[in-house]
Amino acid sequence: MPCHCGSTQKFNVCCEPFLEGKAVADTAEKLMRSRYSAYVIANIDYLETTLAPESRSDFDAKATKQWAKQAKWKNLQIISTDKGTAHDTTGTVEFIATYNDGAETLDHHEVSQFRKDTKENRWYFVDGDAHTHKEGEGHQHHHEKPQTVVRAQPKIGRNDPCTCGSGKKYKKCCGVDA
Repeated sequence: MPCHCGSTQKFNVCCEPFLEGKAVADTAEKLMRSRYSAYVIANIDYLETTLAPESRSDFDAKATKQWAKQAKWKNLQIISTDKGTAHDTTGTVEFIATYNDGAETLDHHEVSQFRKDTKENRWYFVDGDAHTHKEGEGHQHHHEKPQTVVRAQPKIGRNDPCTCGSGKKYKKCCGVDA
């Protein structure tokens, strides 16, 4: 069976060894690809163990499992990578994961940050800046000039306290759909 992550390899030699704990991803991109495969097969334990330790307290296994199972995962497209090799300690992977949520097909476009724990020789997903839109919409064509955005207020980080005063992080409160 071809690997869910879209590589040219078969699942049993690509992402499955990572998901079963028989191997460790040696690059940020391989970890990102294996995390996509984990969403496809709803391997929530893998998603949690590959999450940076400081981010695990925010991890909602039940909601993640529900989303992973409800989505019909279509494909993964790697847009770019920056660092994240076996010799680096940080890396960035930009990707688009396309899925169907039952009503429509959506593109989840994310720029993810990864960090390598050099003692464990293991990569972890730290955080991502993401947005989701209908498939084919929202992609900027290369010939279009990017629009400059001038913010009236400072940008709220995903891990900042929510501005509504709930005490939750922005990404878990008002920023859920942002």
